[in-house]
Amino acid sequence: MPHPKLTKLELQVLEALWQKGPCSVREIQETFPEPGRPAYTTVQTTVYRLERKKVLRCVKRISNANIFDAVISRKDAQGRLIDELLALFGRGKAKLVMAHLVESGELTLDDVKEAERALRKSRKERSQ
Repeated sequence: MPHPKLTKLELQVLEALWQKGPCSVREIQETFPEPGRPAYTTVQTTVYRLERKKVLRCVKRISNANIFDAVISRKDAQGRLIDELLALFGRGKAKLVMAHLVESGELTLDDVKEAERALRKSRKERSQ
């Protein structure tokens, strides 16, 4: 099954669940900063959309409030976003992304060393 794309608001809802654990729609809405906080119904619609996408689920009901929890991890969601970004550049074009990170100052020497370690580990695992 293909991974559904996630909007910025959907990711913000998931972030609330990753940070706080299982929450009601009201609790999720209250995690947003006051200026610019989305309406309760907007958060509710987003939660139900995420439930249909199977990235969160209702884990229990307390009185008339459903309690939701994330099904996917933060790491999985980040991986999906990175895959989508790389798909924009086309297969084998990760160098463009790396070059931009270097030019913008976002990529440090420590990041490069960590990436090298991850590459070596990945190669070892694939060769076994």
